[in-house]
Amino acid sequence: MALTGRAALLAALGSLPVGILEPSWTGILAVNGSLALACAVDCALAAPVRSLRLTRSGDTSVRLGESADVHLTLTNPGRRTLRARLRDAWAPSSWQPGTEGSASRHELTVPAGERRRPTTRLLPTRRGDHRADRVTIRSYGPLGLMSRQGTHVVPWTVRVLPPFASRKHLPSRLARLRELDGRTSVLTRGEGTEFDSLRDYVPGDDTRSIDWRATARQNKVAVRTWRPERDRHILICLDTGRTAAGRVGDAPRLDSAMDAALLLTALATRAGDRVDMLAHDRHLRAQVQGRSANDTLPAFVNAMATLEAELVETDYRTLVSTILRSAPRRSLVVLLTSLDAAPVEEGLLPLLPSLTQRHTVVLASVADPHVDRMTRARGNVDAVYEAAAGTQSQARRRRTADQLTRHGVHVVDATPDTLAPALADAYLSLKAAGRL
Repeated sequence: MALTGRAALLAALGSLPVGILEPSWTGILAVNGSLALACAVDCALAAPVRSLRLTRSGDTSVRLGESADVHLTLTNPGRRTLRARLRDAWAPSSWQPGTEGSASRHELTVPAGERRRPTTRLLPTRRGDHRADRVTIRSYGPLGLMSRQGTHVVPWTVRVLPPFASRKHLPSRLARLRELDGRTSVLTRGEGTEFDSLRDYVPGDDTRSIDWRATARQNKVAVRTWRPERDRHILICLDTGRTAAGRVGDAPRLDSAMDAALLLTALATRAGDRVDMLAHDRHLRAQVQGRSANDTLPAFVNAMATLEAELVETDYRTLVSTILRSAPRRSLVVLLTSLDAAPVEEGLLPLLPSLTQRHTVVLASVADPHVDRMTRARGNVDAVYEAAAGTQSQARRRRTADQLTRHGVHVVDATPDTLAPALADAYLSLKAAGRL
């Protein structure tokens, strides 16, 4: 009969009596000796692992939700062919669930003096720096009975950046910005904007825009047109304290705040304004200042990549002091923080006068859409209690927002999907009104 696998190998060595079901002790010893010899020869013929040379290349940054390809160049300087299984180990958060095994393990054959370049595709699930761990190589002999195994440390880091999902809202806001900027037939008129040109008066124009000197010279009524101010300073402040760690949907509040900050930054730099950023809880975690218009957004994205919310209470006194040092002249200060009653009433409200006297302040907060669904729950006793709890929570947020408004703060309270466009609209409204 035909023999397969290890039995075929032993038969080929002349050590397995074919068809004999009960071999003698001499036969068994002969089989074991031949097998041990075959294993020893196979191990001796396996290519060495320690002498292999490995280098990396490929992507160094990627947006969250996208894939990154990291290439591992393996050179075999020896005189034996390398038949190997290779595992390129990374942190668990570098992979989508279920994809690590197929992406990190490679089988390859490298003849003597040649090289191969397997590619590991990462699918990160978290922002931040993802670093390569170890490369484990198992080198097999020609018979596949024995192997040598060793590890190499080949450093590489892939920085996972915020996804910037709100980028899709940028074209529509840029169109509104072009209208405000006077690049279309629609022009904004009002106090606090920069003079652009004169045109004839038409019914409905604000009489305060009439230029009486030009009217006297031309013998017809002339009005001034205006365009929004440029080169204004905007300071975006990310609260990285305890409340920013709370998850709304599938992501922390901090991630939604970052997305809103990126859309505002992209819009404001296109409008000719200067944008700086700081992240703060009890201490200053990150700061970006004085970048050119082209470098601002990449610098923000890079700084935000490694930010994580800290499970500590935000020190608003230190935060306000940092804001006043970072913005010595009148600026638009955008606070991306929580509307929870306790931290705002106890920490922020007493310090607001020092901010609002010198700056225009906007507070943007991430609302939980589940609370809104709770308020509409009906049908049984549990649902009624849920509705009451949701209504009470919303009433507290509205009361806190009203207190901030009375102190001169513009409040933007929106769900994660709508916070970014809502904040961009608030910026455009302030710019149109000449209040920056």
